[in-house]
Amino acid sequence: MDKYGLIGHPLGHSMSPLIHEKLFALSGRNDSSYELIDIDPADLSAKIDVLRELKGFNITIPHKTGIIPFTDELAESAERYNSVNCISNEDGRFIGYNTDCDGFLRSAELLPLSGKVLLIGCGGVGRMIAIETALHGGALTIAVIPQDIKTAQLVMAEILSKCSEASVRICLVSEVSGEYDMLINATPVGMYPKTEGCPVSDDMIASCLSFFDVIYNPTETTLMKKARAMGKTAVGGASMLVWQAVKAHEIWYGGEFDPEDISGIVLDVEAEVDKMNS
Repeated sequence: MDKYGLIGHPLGHSMSPLIHEKLFALSGRNDSSYELIDIDPADLSAKIDVLRELKGFNITIPHKTGIIPFTDELAESAERYNSVNCISNEDGRFIGYNTDCDGFLRSAELLPLSGKVLLIGCGGVGRMIAIETALHGGALTIAVIPQDIKTAQLVMAEILSKCSEASVRICLVSEVSGEYDMLINATPVGMYPKTEGCPVSDDMIASCLSFFDVIYNPTETTLMKKARAMGKTAVGGASMLVWQAVKAHEIWYGGEFDPEDISGIVLDVEAEVDKMNS
């Protein structure tokens, strides 16, 4: 039996077992297992031998950078972000990947990522989204609260170091204006349990054509509800969560999946989240 898992601390309730078990089933790998492994940062080094018993594993907070010294090789995606969320155990060698970027790009592939893009927030996953958007030709505006201006400036500098011709500017959320092809929320505004929150005004929503919200709980944020009520396209974070897991299976054993089956898993995840909140 091939064993896989997710390491993090604290883990609490996670959608990962549900997602990965469904992906294993689609691949006919019913003898593969997936478990949650809670590891305190102080214990990570002592647990590496335990992790070597796994064929592969995912990594979440706070280990995405802490795991790097224990890798034998980093894929380009992991080097780009200095962050690892997936390890493949290749005959005892740990190869580190970042599949968050794949999850975002596959979730947003039908959205106008190469148009005028307004990104709200740029910490953590927002930094990755900012870089990917700029690298894919988007004219990027990063909107932040005053205390995050310095973070936004660092992300902007990082983007320009990777692509000097990138179009990127910074503004305050309170001063956002104009029309955009796509608005991306990379902040926790609207996340459960404070689901009434919305990162931008109704007028701003009306000025954007399509939306991507990294939040997956609730499955339909206030931002998404308002956008859809205006007849606009809005994609939630459950899609990104599932597609980054799909990439892990492609890495681990060359898994191949039908997009319709993946859409079904996204719906399963959303149903589970809704059940949790009811």
